[in-house]
Amino acid sequence: MRVSTNWLKDYMKIDLPINELAEKISRTSVEIEGQSQMQGNMKKVVIAKVLTVEPHPDSDHMVITQVDAGEEEPVQIVTGAPNIAEGQTVILAKHGSVIGNGVKIKKGKLRGVRSNGMLCALQEVGLDDKLAPKELEAGIWVFNEDDAKDLKPGDDAFHALGMDDDILETGITPNRADMLSMNGTAFEVAAMLGVPMTLPKFELHEATQKTNETLQVEVPKELATTYGVRVVKNVAVKDSPLWMQKRLWNMGIRPINNIVDITNYLMLMYGQPLHAFDYGKLPSTNLKVRTAQAGEKLVTLDDVERETSAGDILITADNEPLMFAGVMGGASTRVTDQTQTVVLEAAIFEPTSIRHTARDQNLHSEASQRFERGVDESMTLVALDHAAALMAELAGGDVLAEPVIAQSKTISLPVVSVTLEYIRHVLGMEITVTEVGDIFDRLQFAYQEDQGEFKVEIPTRRWDISISADLVEEVARMYGYDNLPTTLPVGEMTPGQLTPAQTLIRASRHTLEGLGLNQAMSYVLTTPKKAKHFQLEAGMPVQLNYPMSQDRQQTRSSLLTGLLDDTAYNIAHNQNDVALYEQGRIFIADSDQTQQPREIEHLAGVISGNWHQRSWADAAEAVDFYALKGIVERLLENYKFKQEIKFVPTDRHVEMHPGRTADIFVGEVYVGMVGQIHPLIAKEYKINETFGFELNLDTIIDLKKLKTQYNEVSRYPEISRDIAVLVNKELDAATLQKTIVQASGRYLEKVELFDVYTGMNVGSDQKSLAYTLTFVDRENTLTDDVVTGAVEAITNALEETYNAEIR
Repeated sequence: MRVSTNWLKDYMKIDLPINELAEKISRTSVEIEGQSQMQGNMKKVVIAKVLTVEPHPDSDHMVITQVDAGEEEPVQIVTGAPNIAEGQTVILAKHGSVIGNGVKIKKGKLRGVRSNGMLCALQEVGLDDKLAPKELEAGIWVFNEDDAKDLKPGDDAFHALGMDDDILETGITPNRADMLSMNGTAFEVAAMLGVPMTLPKFELHEATQKTNETLQVEVPKELATTYGVRVVKNVAVKDSPLWMQKRLWNMGIRPINNIVDITNYLMLMYGQPLHAFDYGKLPSTNLKVRTAQAGEKLVTLDDVERETSAGDILITADNEPLMFAGVMGGASTRVTDQTQTVVLEAAIFEPTSIRHTARDQNLHSEASQRFERGVDESMTLVALDHAAALMAELAGGDVLAEPVIAQSKTISLPVVSVTLEYIRHVLGMEITVTEVGDIFDRLQFAYQEDQGEFKVEIPTRRWDISISADLVEEVARMYGYDNLPTTLPVGEMTPGQLTPAQTLIRASRHTLEGLGLNQAMSYVLTTPKKAKHFQLEAGMPVQLNYPMSQDRQQTRSSLLTGLLDDTAYNIAHNQNDVALYEQGRIFIADSDQTQQPREIEHLAGVISGNWHQRSWADAAEAVDFYALKGIVERLLENYKFKQEIKFVPTDRHVEMHPGRTADIFVGEVYVGMVGQIHPLIAKEYKINETFGFELNLDTIIDLKKLKTQYNEVSRYPEISRDIAVLVNKELDAATLQKTIVQASGRYLEKVELFDVYTGMNVGSDQKSLAYTLTFVDRENTLTDDVVTGAVEAITNALEETYNAEIR
């Protein structure tokens, strides 16, 4: 929220420089996100009075004016402003001045006539188009007669327009909604500075006619805990006085007219949104607050036709929607220059419904922001009365007697207790009863103290305080965090260490990075279609009620979808060789969507393009299934499972290539899959031939593992033998290798498949597999006889088990 320091000074005396005030607020209350002044680097812009206006001899749209700028002689200005007239009080940028966007004004000739400056519109002296009360095409800014009475030619125009006001941009946290108002901010700053403050006062004079003679209101309590209306007759709708316009545009709100500006001005003051209807445009005099049905039509003040959703809160008359309650008014009853009677509304609406409407309609207004976070219940009807009093003062209206209060909440102030001992314990410091009492006095919290126990009555503006710890925080803030003593933590020191799960996850990352993959981090949220891809576990993705975009509607059920997005991004930027991995959680919901989803730790990777780059000695080598399978094998072997690792060919994953995909088992436990991304899926992602794997880390962490131990290098020589076996074409190499290991005896150290052959001299239903068998005895020199016996045992086992032919 913007905070005007000039406005803040109406509440209290502030002697601090603006920078020190901003620093103090940041350290005590809320963050200061920005500090600005509309004047900026502009200079030499003054108030002037138009003395004469004469036609330009060589132009049909320009005139020659003489203006009083507080100098000895009048200043001649040539202007094309359509609204220029004698006697006006205007803004003059003199020769040598600097105005908006750094434009420098110099003397010159326009159609042969000398001009010594420029008469300006507000936009030309730096006021944003969105804040200026009139369009630039309407001409220069002219002060009305009442405002001009207090201005003299030669006065600083930036001061007159309030553009020298220092503005602080506060970052309001959800628990400090009280600071979405100038009153609430003033309470905070006064407590912070330890100075007295006064709230604005007003006098309300009512006519004899009663409000209920002109209007009836029906409001269900569940939709609005407080709801009141007043009627103001015989209003003259016109521009607001300059003092109000200055405050509005400095706070980021565009002045419209005196009626609308009063509602916005008091919203900023009290934090209480107000709305004004044109009484003459109401379909009936029976106002009703109700929930909307889906599909009702309503044109809002921004002239956009909108459809309601079920659950929106509407203000209606004769069942016709007039506005989205607490969000935005309707165009059909807007206040215009022809308005004569105003219906003024103040309420506290149910915040969940307001938030629903604001998000559904994409209408995040100043009013909805305050209703969502909460408003001061005790000030709702006060703000209503204050607005009516200002309409009588500034618009000449007659306020009808006795407002119609359709709902009114009985307010009982909560009492929260805290002891001095507890405050000292939490803050870790000595503080006296007097010091704590002084802080509560500065905050204007009524309290009773007895033997170090404070019973504090919480004002309605501070609904964020509900427990003792909240009061301790208030004491700490106002005492000053910088003044709290610095102490080291006391306790027994224990060495930190990683859990087994953390150790495994970290080792997995190191392994994959050592094998050439780079870590990626993808969005947890994705599209409904992608959320169902590559699922290892049965279940459903989790749907968000209010997704931030169409591409982020559901939680991911696999890490591969995010990695494929990353691959597509790299390929689109001409990075065709991709090797990525990601470790993170996927989210699976059971059929009961009311239960918290399961969060499962996964590890996934993708490779695409060339695995080995071209060099002077070697050609480039494209990635394939076996390259990725080798990476996964090395990763799984490092886990040292007690049971064997198996890769079983499968075609059950519809997003994977049916002939180049395998499920991964440890013993009989399914842990993941590896293979080629289906070409149709790759086409959807606009990527090249890509291979990927995904593992369930939670399952892997729970599996039994061998203790890692060091095997020293044998001092005795190894003996290698090659063996070629002709077997059925359907027999996989892993099964054959398992039989070799089982039949080999105690000295077989390593088995390597180095050739697979089909074709000439081999039956069409057969294939030849060639292995290198490495034997070693770690205690003695191994003899050929022992190795020959082991090889014979292997060949016999292969012949008996698979009817293999040893070649």
